[in-house]
Amino acid sequence: MACLAQRMLPPPQARPYRVCSQNRRRRTGFTSTSLGDLRQQVASSFVMACQMLTLVLEDDGTVVDSEAFFQSLPDNTPFMVLEKGEVWTPSKRVMPSFRQPRRSGIAKLSFDLYKLNPKDFLGCLTVKATLYDIYSLSYDVKCTRAKYFLMSLLRCFMYMAKLTGQVLLCGSSYVLRFLGEEECCS
Repeated sequence: MACLAQRMLPPPQARPYRVCSQNRRRRTGFTSTSLGDLRQQVASSFVMACQMLTLVLEDDGTVVDSEAFFQSLPDNTPFMVLEKGEVWTPSKRVMPSFRQPRRSGIAKLSFDLYKLNPKDFLGCLTVKATLYDIYSLSYDVKCTRAKYFLMSLLRCFMYMAKLTGQVLLCGSSYVLRFLGEEECCS
């Protein structure tokens, strides 16, 4: 008995890339799912014929001509677009990718504080957790009633301080009256 299994993979997600011109004066960001899609976007943005352009890695000039190699590149890979007759030249400002520190990790946790209104006493808090740069979960905590709660708490402390002060004044007057009666009796 033969068993046939088919695995359903999600469609590839668009990933960000940076593309510059040969003289590195013009830089543009693109999101693309495939090499052909990126070539079309670059051709329309840089006003070139799609067959006449070549994409190379900006840091070392490696020609990107296969889909497998393109898919193996990380997000935000810097590319250089070359027209027919142009050649890649190194830049002194760009550090090669093998010297750049790579971030490795499974999860990233971030906290963002913001205010909905500039007059708010306390703002809001957003907690975001990202796993493997694919899955993310966020929770938004809005502290809109914090000012009312704090004002009520301060009002309560004020009344307690006022009551404590009155008790101390009454107590001290009774102590003075008691001491004054003892002096009269002696």
